[in-house]
Amino acid sequence: HFMLQVDMQAALTKKAESLSGDIRSTLREKNVRHSGITRNGQAIEIRFRDAATAQAAKRIIQDQFVDLDTVESAEGTDVKMVATIKPVAARTVQEQALKQNITTLHNRINELGVAEPVIQQQGLDRIVVQLPGVQDTAKAKDILGRTATLEIRLVDEGSEARAAESGAGPVPFGSERYLERSGQGVIVKKQVILTGENLTDAQPGFDGQTQEPTVNLSLDAKGARIFRDVTRENINKRMAILLFEKGKGEVVTAPVIRSEIGGGRVQISGRMTTAEAADTSLLLRAGSLAAPMEIIEERTIGPSLGAENITKGFHSVTWGFVAVAIFMCFYYMLFGVISSIALAFNLLLLVAVLSMLQATLTLPGMAAMALVLGMAIDANVLINERVREELRNG
Repeated sequence: HFMLQVDMQAALTKKAESLSGDIRSTLREKNVRHSGITRNGQAIEIRFRDAATAQAAKRIIQDQFVDLDTVESAEGTDVKMVATIKPVAARTVQEQALKQNITTLHNRINELGVAEPVIQQQGLDRIVVQLPGVQDTAKAKDILGRTATLEIRLVDEGSEARAAESGAGPVPFGSERYLERSGQGVIVKKQVILTGENLTDAQPGFDGQTQEPTVNLSLDAKGARIFRDVTRENINKRMAILLFEKGKGEVVTAPVIRSEIGGGRVQISGRMTTAEAADTSLLLRAGSLAAPMEIIEERTIGPSLGAENITKGFHSVTWGFVAVAIFMCFYYMLFGVISSIALAFNLLLLVAVLSMLQATLTLPGMAAMALVLGMAIDANVLINERVREELRNG
């Protein structure tokens, strides 16, 4: 039994990051020049050289980004515009983040092959997960809490970036520094080309030449088109594939683009074990979490408590059957005895089918069996009453 707390503020920060990229693209399309777009927490700051350009940009943002409120202020000769997410839109983002996390957890648990899991919302920002029959709780915790998201970006290969890579200078504006698995720093551009949302499948495999474990990705039509265009326009440049877990990014591989890559198939390799490749594939295939989660409560219900529940369940079903049988025999005599025998066969067949399907025995399951007994005798009551009616009518 796990209780998970969803980090709602991280969901809003992620949304603001996404919106800042969308604003950058929209202003570029509309030929509105700006002096830089940066994200400061959950606010997006845009700078303009003059008030007229700022007003033009404001009209575009109000028209195309209805979820944002904008405030302008003078900053020297420049105009600074701060865009923030409206409170109503922020609540919607948080609700959607919680729903997406529940869906992602369902997908991950299905991949683990757990029978009859319980995943439900509790309160505004918590999720309860119950996994019956799971032996390896450490593995389950690892899979539930990991926030693997994939991003593909171009490597910054300018002279400032080269200096920053070796630690001799600051990271240039518009770029970020991440580490490879070997510990080598890589300066990548902030602009994200593709994310895990463009994935349709991820499977573990092996490189045909080096026999290294790999993760083989399949992109959707939009992702395949973007990837083909980017690889065509950036031949002989490096492209970084980053994996983000718990807010920390790592460069899995940063190969040089040798030729245009079409068809929507991408292979990731880079000092991974077979188990790591399988886990990474599972996480990418199941979808990314909309916001990070933390396990705030964990309980393991042992066999002693489980056995007590099962004993209570058996008693409830047994006494339910006995009570129905006594009533039938007392009220309908011989017909009641026949009905009770039929009911016993019904119960036997039900348990046999559940055993064949290897269903997990749970308290709701026991309650359902007790309910089935009451429902099954219903037809016998109708038949017996009809017989009595016919006898009364001669």
